[in-house]
Amino acid sequence: MDWSLAYQELAPPAALRPSVSCLWVGVAPSADNAATVVLPDACVDLIWEQGRGVYVAGPDTGPVPAVIPPGTVVAGVRFAPGAGGPALRMPMSALLNQRVDASDLGSRPAAGLARRLPGSLPPDVAFRVLAEVAGALVAGGPADALAAHAARLLSRPPVQAEAVAGHLGVSERQLRRRCQASVGYGPATLRRVLRFRRFVSWADAGPAEADLSGSGGDLARVAFELGYADQAHLTRECVRLAGVTPAALLAARRPRPALLP
Repeated sequence: MDWSLAYQELAPPAALRPSVSCLWVGVAPSADNAATVVLPDACVDLIWEQGRGVYVAGPDTGPVPAVIPPGTVVAGVRFAPGAGGPALRMPMSALLNQRVDASDLGSRPAAGLARRLPGSLPPDVAFRVLAEVAGALVAGGPADALAAHAARLLSRPPVQAEAVAGHLGVSERQLRRRCQASVGYGPATLRRVLRFRRFVSWADAGPAEADLSGSGGDLARVAFELGYADQAHLTRECVRLAGVTPAALLAARRPRPALLP
């Protein structure tokens, strides 16, 4: 494992799919760097932090500054939308916009996490144990298939949140309840977050010559293609979910991403 990189993602082993989006490792930026910001992605992360131990980063609905001492090694398991609640055996709505130590979660699966993943472990050992723990959690609590299917549908523009329940053959109330338990929020918010992640992906992978001014051109076109009503709609959502305008987010993530997913 290369612990010299600021952040890197690794594909999960077959046994962890489809509940786990990725495993990730990295080192907190030095004090000279700008503060790292985590953006909403509809996922839940189980994180081991050197010197602290293991905690859960619940589903976010806005930007969250990552307060980690410079040079600290971190590793994580990113549960896919619909998988966090079943794996941890608790409603993700209880962890909305929170970072909670495993010892404070209260669920049975979480009770042993703190003992197995103390902050004093060597990083390579912590990463191995973290993957083993994730395997046990997923085996005992697979992803909510209904919520996971809803997330896949909502990730494709121009699908509307109100239409998903009917497509899945359940009531809107049942779908909302299942999403709140397994994802952390209802279908409407899930759609907003997934649409925003499409914009983030475009920002990371888009052509270098794209218009970064925010005055029109590429942003107006991309806003429409990603499912926004217009560029003003994209701007409002970006400010709400990332804390900055689309142009500022684009400038921050190009040519090298400055914000963690």
